[in-house]
Amino acid sequence: MATGFPAITGDILTAAAYNGLVAFTLNTQSGATYTVANADLYQSLVQATNASTKTITIAPDSTLTSAVVGSAITFLNSGAGLLTFAAGAGVTIVSAGAVSAAPTLAQHKSAVAIRTGANAYTIVGGIA
Repeated sequence: MATGFPAITGDILTAAAYNGLVAFTLNTQSGATYTVANADLYQSLVQATNASTKTITIAPDSTLTSAVVGSAITFLNSGAGLLTFAAGAGVTIVSAGAVSAAPTLAQHKSAVAIRTGANAYTIVGGIA
């Protein structure tokens, strides 16, 4: 997670924290599966580099305890394999205006999962 997030009343914005607001923390994932974590929220970029198909699971609120409505997780598929998004237990994913069990992301495409409610995410971007 980038420096400075989440902030609470009384926190002081240091130069390092301010500079961290414009930089993404890179989380490179090369395996076949990955489940998002709290560290992936805010200014983090989850980069998939697998040459084969990869599945990224959007975890439920019980795991993503720092996620609030409006939280975003950014993804980039750099690998040759198709990246598929899966819903964790009790999670609903909406993509292209409809509930989707497994939206996909082709190579060199990016997407953002935005928390829209309790255990609810809308994925926007280069979804196939």
